[in-house]
Amino acid sequence: MIISFLHFGNYLTMAGVKLIAESGATKAEWCLVGHGKKKTVITQGISPYFFNEEKITDLLQKELLTRVPGAVHAEEIYYYGTGMRNPENVRMLKQSLQKVFKKSVIGVNDDMLAAARALNGSDKGIACNLGTGSFCCYYNGKKIAKQTPGIGYILGDEGSGAYLGKKVIQYYLYNTFDEELMYKFTAKYKTSPVEVLENVYRKPLANRYLASFSLFLSENRGHYMIENIIEDGLNDFFFFHLCKYGEAWKLPVSFVGSIAFGFKDVLKDLCSTYQFELGKVLKSPMSGLVEYHT
Repeated sequence: MIISFLHFGNYLTMAGVKLIAESGATKAEWCLVGHGKKKTVITQGISPYFFNEEKITDLLQKELLTRVPGAVHAEEIYYYGTGMRNPENVRMLKQSLQKVFKKSVIGVNDDMLAAARALNGSDKGIACNLGTGSFCCYYNGKKIAKQTPGIGYILGDEGSGAYLGKKVIQYYLYNTFDEELMYKFTAKYKTSPVEVLENVYRKPLANRYLASFSLFLSENRGHYMIENIIEDGLNDFFFFHLCKYGEAWKLPVSFVGSIAFGFKDVLKDLCSTYQFELGKVLKSPMSGLVEYHT
């Protein structure tokens, strides 16, 4: 049996080769690992609420396999993604994967378990995700033992990119920004209230659109209005979610996601205020997932 793994494209065996995927609403990270080699690629995110089976299959063929053709031979696939707490979404995603990876053993889990395993491995802890969306849970070292309900970006997702981006847009539409920030906003985005409302209320993927404005916060750190938006948005996450867990005062509270990584100084201050022990802060769960599965 040949086990050449040099370029993840010209090998016949699939023994020991694993494809690990972690997908949010905005982007998905895929890592093919085995025999001491590793290849990572980024594709657009897969949200089961905006994608159907045909669109998922098309994305896998065009964005993943064209860049990592060897992935089709993976022995095992571990997929973690947004929306996978819904059994119907799990069924659709698994069927889509099985159409492309016909001989692979496939496991589909939600992004909450991905965060828990990446941040805590086999240890107990509080795992939080602050990316396009947000959530937190108590992980007992084996499974998710407690979790707060996910009610989506319209009603919830406190502390997320969509939540913070929505605050930025509010400051723009209500003309709350001072002259300096208003100038920077209009120069950067070259948009209008009509266009903003069109994107939010009539076009698809409004959560991604909202989250894109969170970049304005990271680019203008130090301004009191910007700092207020960041601190208030993240504090809402602590108040509505973390404070529901008695374990948060006994175990490390760890974070993963672009928002968490970008504003980890604010998370550190909030943990100190709430008397939590800050654990890991990772930009992406992939490194932790690779370690967990290999």
